[in-house]
Amino acid sequence: MVGNPDFLTGTGQEQGPELQELESPEGELYLRFFITAGDEFALPATGIRRIIEHPPDRITAVPNVSPLLLGTLNEQGRVIWVADLGQFLGYPTQMNTDRPEIPVIAIEEQGTMLGLAVNQIVGTDWMDLDSLNLSQNTPDTMAPFLKGEWVIEHDSSKQVVRLLDHIAVLRSARWAA
Repeated sequence: MVGNPDFLTGTGQEQGPELQELESPEGELYLRFFITAGDEFALPATGIRRIIEHPPDRITAVPNVSPLLLGTLNEQGRVIWVADLGQFLGYPTQMNTDRPEIPVIAIEEQGTMLGLAVNQIVGTDWMDLDSLNLSQNTPDTMAPFLKGEWVIEHDSSKQVVRLLDHIAVLRSARWAA
């Protein structure tokens, strides 16, 4: 079929009077997710190695490590440390691990990989960096890890999506605590 010259030129097929152009998305691709029920965040897709959803019993607890770390996960032969992103950013409650699966976003930079356990993954979205604002009312524990926030208006409500700096998260001294 591909070798058929009519396939490439479109002859022999009915074509509408107008060719529909594909719209090119504006901005960059980001993964959006919730840490708590109302707090939405985003990470650049370029910094994400993979998204993993496993039952909590697949995360092996490790004694004498930072309380921010839930344990390790073996993913395709590679050991990935899994962190409670909410606790890392200063939320007072630990992640609810009493659930069928925990979404983990594996971020990587220069060979260092870390899994960030989150509450819920929303999906990917094209977001424009030009519309990124300085973060407002950001807790001090979270501020060093944010690049800014988008305010997205839906009908009469506004949703704030905070952009995380995955490199700052990976290089944080908090992991040694």
